[in-house]
Amino acid sequence: MLVHKLQWTRPSGWRTVRGKDISIAPQIMLLFGARAALEESDAVATLRARYPGARLVGCSTAGEICGTDVTDDTVVAAVVQFEHTPVRVAELPLPSMDASSRVGEALAEALHADDLKHVFVLSEGLQVNGSELLAGLRRRLPSHVLVTGGLAADGADFARTCVCIDDRCAGHVVAAIGLYGDRLRVGHGSLGGWDAFGPERVITRSAGNVLYELDGAPALELYKSYLGPHASELPSSGLLFPLSVRASQGESGVVRTILGVDEAAGSLTFAGDVPQGHLARLMKANVDRLVDGAQGAAGAALEAMGNPTPDLAILISCVGRKLVLKQRVEEEVESVRDVLGADAPLIGFYSYGEIAPFSGSTVCELHNQTMTITTFRE
Repeated sequence: MLVHKLQWTRPSGWRTVRGKDISIAPQIMLLFGARAALEESDAVATLRARYPGARLVGCSTAGEICGTDVTDDTVVAAVVQFEHTPVRVAELPLPSMDASSRVGEALAEALHADDLKHVFVLSEGLQVNGSELLAGLRRRLPSHVLVTGGLAADGADFARTCVCIDDRCAGHVVAAIGLYGDRLRVGHGSLGGWDAFGPERVITRSAGNVLYELDGAPALELYKSYLGPHASELPSSGLLFPLSVRASQGESGVVRTILGVDEAAGSLTFAGDVPQGHLARLMKANVDRLVDGAQGAAGAALEAMGNPTPDLAILISCVGRKLVLKQRVEEEVESVRDVLGADAPLIGFYSYGEIAPFSGSTVCELHNQTMTITTFRE
């Protein structure tokens, strides 16, 4: 497995960051970049012309990760040549949030084969119910097939996101990459690092990913009472105060980030489901624990793969973590490199949602506010 890593900037265009140019045609190019850079520049077209035989799959971001550098308004790419692993790409439009489950099922069916090993997903980041998308994938994929990936982002603007397939970058699209055969080893890890505060409450009224009531009280009003001066900045300030949701005491919780608010209905819309009857608790940032969480995710991914240095590591972290860490944001990426080793090629982006199983599980989940890492080695 060979990896050629590149970075695009407006002044300089594409430049090699790591690895020699791949003389044999690669199968896949993974690309992550600022929405304006993807839509308004020649970055995608230029890379496609350079490797015409490779499929290109990517998405818009809230920041790009290249090695241990975190940048904005750039594009990063990993051009990958597998030696033993066939690759297949599937894409479908996502006409509405209600279609999320159906699209997940159709993507799984398009990629199905007896030797399917792993699925990597990049999705529209705003008009999607990530939980339902993954539920659809799970229903049609064999239980042993891992799914990782993330939701596209649009900085901290939450205006619109895009997914790139070959020479097209558009909204309302989900793309999935299927990797096949028994020569590929894949690791995954996903951890947060947020502190819970306030009482744990019961979700007494919700519909899918829309939360209406907690303990019988209007959810938006209650949420605002905890945010104080940050309440006027919703939904963007919600990135700093995610919600932890779990089915019952003693179970692991998933973290949910706000995508929007409805003042008239007194509701909050999250990136994934907030099931009625589940328990919910607010969370707030702890900078040191966020960095420790990234390091823990790297350790879990490495252990799941059997501890060799990966040929490629894809890092997907949440925009909320980036906003909290600020000038310390590169510390979480450096902590990942310290675990995976200086020789591991790192690439990734800041997202509106992260997709991975919990450590020790093969059931894919939507996470928010985590550092999620997928490692590959042939």
